[in-house]
Amino acid sequence: MSGNHHDEGHTVAGWTGCAVAVVGTSVAGVGMCLGSAAGIWLGLGVVGLGVLVTWGLHLAGWGKPPGIRPVAERGMWVRDRGARAGHPACVGCRLAGRGRSVGTTTGVALSAQGVMGAQGAQGMVRTDAGSGSSPSGAASSESVV
Repeated sequence: MSGNHHDEGHTVAGWTGCAVAVVGTSVAGVGMCLGSAAGIWLGLGVVGLGVLVTWGLHLAGWGKPPGIRPVAERGMWVRDRGARAGHPACVGCRLAGRGRSVGTTTGVALSAQGVMGAQGAQGMVRTDAGSGSSPSGAASSESVV
């Protein structure tokens, strides 16, 4: 058993968000038992507040990055040093604009010749590599279609 190390994510952000969500679902449950639409909506609002509290604490460094942390960083009161820069695979960090390196794009970048080359049926000049340069660094080989 001592060989199995699990990182279950016991963090300040996780416990606080869970506590707020439990209060919210309890309020919504009481509202449902009483037949109060206002109580139900209030409880759902508190659950939404729990999501925002968890997200804010994660961004402040009281959460954890996706995946398994090193053993020394698994304590609940250990702050995440990489939270300010963001975690590359973290949806919460990406929503906050963190975790992306400068200059990267999600799409495929094409040069002007590569974009025009997509219209090869009309006789445009098309570059084989689509980027305007060959792998060897010499002039690119172009063909007229």
